[in-house]
Amino acid sequence: DDFGRVFITEKRGVIRVVRDGELLPTPFLNIDPLISSFGERGLLGLAFSPEYDSDGWFFVHYTNNAGDTVIARYSVSDTNPDVADPASAQIILTEDQPFTNHTGPNDDYLYISLGDGGSGGDPRGFGQSLDTFLGKILRIDVLGPASPGLQYGIPDDNPFVGTGNMEEIWAYGLRNAWRNDFDPATGDLYIADVGQDAREEVNFQPGDSMGGENYGWKCREGDICFS
Repeated sequence: DDFGRVFITEKRGVIRVVRDGELLPTPFLNIDPLISSFGERGLLGLAFSPEYDSDGWFFVHYTNNAGDTVIARYSVSDTNPDVADPASAQIILTEDQPFTNHTGPNDDYLYISLGDGGSGGDPRGFGQSLDTFLGKILRIDVLGPASPGLQYGIPDDNPFVGTGNMEEIWAYGLRNAWRNDFDPATGDLYIADVGQDAREEVNFQPGDSMGGENYGWKCREGDICFS
């Protein structure tokens, strides 16, 4: 319910604050030294904890200097609400990225979109594989108890729990779904997925979805066969 501020995520690794129409001179967070922003890499996402008023946590999605995906949690400063504590970083999840491109419901879980690993035409078939995070939307619990060996929990109602596949997966068959948004009134999810050559996609997942949708890549690019 903070309508006086706008947080701007810059690809180079800086988060800025506009308060009441004025850009504040001091960044909210500057993690530029940690980030590779070449090409499609960079600081790609920001999400605030649903309990932000009490826990002060927020989560960032970035490409590190090794070219791999990182999801990290930070905390706001104890003394200044417009500045984060850079020493509060906790790495939640990492994923190796084999190429230099394609690196991007109303509950309290964190949804993470990962591209198919890059190159062209998904040469390693990651979009349809349930044995990798690449080409997926993940759904994890960053507020509750962590699952064994992890820095986060896996919700019991995730679609692949108990199947032998990667249980963090919520949806798959995506090429490079780097811009996604929930309708706050309905929980419906809109997924903007970058096409290969001929089609771009806007995919819709209803708010009452149980997850597990396959959006087709690389079997289909939009509504046409790809391979």
